[in-house]
Amino acid sequence: MKLKAITASVLLAISSSLSHANIAAVGEPVPIYSEAELIDWIEQGKHLEQVKADGCQLVEDIVARATRISLPSYEFLYGDMLAWGVCVPQDVELGIYYMENAAHQGLPTALEQLGRYYSRGTLVQQDKERAIPYLREAASMGNLRARIQLAELLLHDYGSPLDYEDAYRWLYNSVTADKQTHRRIAMLREGLEQRMPQNIVARAKRRETFW
Repeated sequence: MKLKAITASVLLAISSSLSHANIAAVGEPVPIYSEAELIDWIEQGKHLEQVKADGCQLVEDIVARATRISLPSYEFLYGDMLAWGVCVPQDVELGIYYMENAAHQGLPTALEQLGRYYSRGTLVQQDKERAIPYLREAASMGNLRARIQLAELLLHDYGSPLDYEDAYRWLYNSVTADKQTHRRIAMLREGLEQRMPQNIVARAKRRETFW
């Protein structure tokens, strides 16, 4: 009986030791991302890096928030993970589907990325005309990258001249501390000005007044 008790104690000690070793190896559980921090990472293009840095521990939580709750930021994250095979098996078609869902819910970064993908032919068939609605919508919501890309496409004769005024106004009201981006915006504005009547340019420069 004593031998059995000693053996049981030894096994329990070994089991406990292995359990602690496994916990130490894995580390502390990674908390799920808040909406605000995930959107911030998405805007900086760091969301996939973050998922990999966390050792792919949050895949189940990400999938649940994307497929069951349909949170746009998580749909976009999951879509990007699928498209590029990050922590999940690669499935480009399903990835684009979830990016589209996020875009339809009005996530500016999803709209901009899809517009960029169609414009450049990344993961999808290149279609610059199809890129215009995505970029226009993202631009109207304040996405600077979309505003720049939209203006570039318009100046390459894609889209409609009816979009010139909005594109010019959005660039005119854009703010950036980056000097290179500032110069790029100035060049795009100059190009649009050359295609627009002066009265339309003047109207596009008017700021809305809020009382």
